[in-house]
Amino acid sequence: MQTNLTKEKLKNGAPTFGAIIHEYSPGTVELFGAIGYDFVMIDCEHGGMSVDQVENMVRGAEVFGITPIARIPNHDPSTILRFLDRGVQGIIVPHINTKSQAESVAEAARYHPDGNRGVGGGRAHDYGVSVARAESTKFVNDNILVIPMIEEVEAIKNVIEIASVDGVDVLHVAPGDLGQSMGNPPQSEIRKAMDEVVPKIRSAGKWVGVGGNSPSDVARVSDLINLGANMITIAAQGLMKSGAESFRKSVEEHLT
Repeated sequence: MQTNLTKEKLKNGAPTFGAIIHEYSPGTVELFGAIGYDFVMIDCEHGGMSVDQVENMVRGAEVFGITPIARIPNHDPSTILRFLDRGVQGIIVPHINTKSQAESVAEAARYHPDGNRGVGGGRAHDYGVSVARAESTKFVNDNILVIPMIEEVEAIKNVIEIASVDGVDVLHVAPGDLGQSMGNPPQSEIRKAMDEVVPKIRSAGKWVGVGGNSPSDVARVSDLINLGANMITIAAQGLMKSGAESFRKSVEEHLT
């Protein structure tokens, strides 16, 4: 069992950065760990990875000291259990719109006395080697990050109630589906909604994640951090695209 280094960094008040990985690639996880990113979001909502593949991605994260977090496809307790038993140290849960939904997720993610997660052995408990069950369940409870996604108008309206749920650690605001829920208004309106909700979540005592970030718009990311966001996600493919374009452009400019 390993300490959740991203959670420790959040406790210390520092912003954290994570790469979204949409396809099965343990090497990409390892690369971002080597670079010094804090976490990876293993995307199993839009990506097609199986839980067995996720387990191998987690192994890569453990070797390179980067926190493995999975965005899971739904908020069913059985889904939460299967991903957590593979050793992920956090779950990002899409489309949480109400306090009751957040409560259900928080309870399904932790063992008694903090929740009702099904008890099993395996890698999440170091296979029971040299660790008592009471010790390992407490360690797992303490090191999990439970992260509901705030990505619909209904969730924005209920955000203070959602933030009040014990066992919820981070609320992750995602502009893509939020904009769709708002009727796809101009980007300025979506940004305004995010600018209002981020400090509201922080004032309610929860950490804030923000998605939909562009590697070419560091000013926007900086603004969100200044508003209170402290868990920044960005697509690994977007970073690769940006780096590849920059390299080619720089060489071409050097040749002329």
